[in-house]
Amino acid sequence: MAPQEKTGLRSPDANSRGLGSVLKRDLFEIRREPLIYILLLPGLAFFIIFRYVPMWGALIAFQDYNPFLGMSGSDWIGVAHFSRFFNEPAFFMLLRNTFMLSAFNLFLYFPAPIILALMLNEVRHMAYKRIIQSIIYIPHFISWVVVVGMCHVFFSTQGGIINEIIKSMGGTQLDLLTNPRTFRLFYTAQIIWKESGWGTIIFLAALAGVDQEMYEASYIDGASRLQRIWYITLPSIRSTIVILLILRLGNFLNTGFEHLFLLANPLTRSVAEVYDTYVYFAGIVTANYSYSTAVGLFKSIVGLVLVTAADRVAKKFGEEGVY
Repeated sequence: MAPQEKTGLRSPDANSRGLGSVLKRDLFEIRREPLIYILLLPGLAFFIIFRYVPMWGALIAFQDYNPFLGMSGSDWIGVAHFSRFFNEPAFFMLLRNTFMLSAFNLFLYFPAPIILALMLNEVRHMAYKRIIQSIIYIPHFISWVVVVGMCHVFFSTQGGIINEIIKSMGGTQLDLLTNPRTFRLFYTAQIIWKESGWGTIIFLAALAGVDQEMYEASYIDGASRLQRIWYITLPSIRSTIVILLILRLGNFLNTGFEHLFLLANPLTRSVAEVYDTYVYFAGIVTANYSYSTAVGLFKSIVGLVLVTAADRVAKKFGEEGVY
């Protein structure tokens, strides 16, 4: 007798859609295998404590928050902080810089782990493949403080190793650290170098599930390596790419405070000042916590809108989406 017949439970249709059917399906699974779902408790507790409980603090964005009075004793002022932020002269400069850096990150960095994973997938010598993977994973574990420090050592116009070599050969020194025109590319190149190798993990896992018989059949039919990648490999991991793209859009305005805070300088501030650094200087340094919270809440709302829109677009094209 099947487990469903023993318990008297009837599994909901796996192909049914809608929130109600999903909840019924999950409830059925929990009742059938309760011990397995105990494994969810640590992750669930993490998200409740560090993700959902802090949402209560977002209310100070609508208050004239005073740390000595607390949330209960501070005055409510509505959307005054949002009005102030939208009327700031620097608002459109922050919007432009954030979107430009995020666009560079999206169009240049996001494809890099995919291309790297495809290249690694074509390597047939397993020992050589593991060595390459270990090498490209290492930069992920280097902090941004060290990465930016290394860039100063190599590219500084005052004693930088690479610029000294170029100078000794009679060439023109590279002004990458203080040139606003090259700042965005330099910033994105650092992200690609540091995170591309680590980003291949998910794509390599997806590639491991591709049916090898399709490769064998295409090889017999005379398909070239590029044709196998285009017609077999990429379609097989398309859903993974779409889901990660949706999640990336949710963090579109998160350009990384630590990286930009360390890399930016007064000469590049016009292209390097973004919401994250603005929150720090205009909110945290001056102890204007309500104003900085309002800016952060604005970022979160934009991210939610982008995720929702991207998910709907993905479903229009037949993909599963994230929810």
